[in-house]
Amino acid sequence: MSIDTVTPPPATVLPEGVREGNENLVRLTEAAGSKVNALVAREQKGDFLRVAITGGGCNGLSYKLRFVAAARRGDILVRSAGALVLVDAKTALYLKGTELDYSAKLIAGGFKFSNPNAKTSCSCGESFSV
Repeated sequence: MSIDTVTPPPATVLPEGVREGNENLVRLTEAAGSKVNALVAREQKGDFLRVAITGGGCNGLSYKLRFVAAARRGDILVRSAGALVLVDAKTALYLKGTELDYSAKLIAGGFKFSNPNAKTSCSCGESFSV
């Protein structure tokens, strides 16, 4: 089985205080889902991609991605493109409707956020303002 075809089990038991969301919150493209699953297998830091928004960056808010082994109370789990994405409730306010894409291009490649809530974004795509 290749890394690109690994899918999470459909009946993952969620810890108490964790809710299941849907792709209306955040949606990964197939390219992003494949890359996340490849990185999960390679990094072995956890099965979940945590997407967070923190203060900082050239426009005031910035995106943070990291792999974690478990969900926390208050998290929202989104299954998208074969990946398991965790979002905390505060981040969900800024993230609703966001698409996460991935490009393997040498120039301007990597993960790219398309956030309909952002009023302005920086040229690198890693920070925004609302």
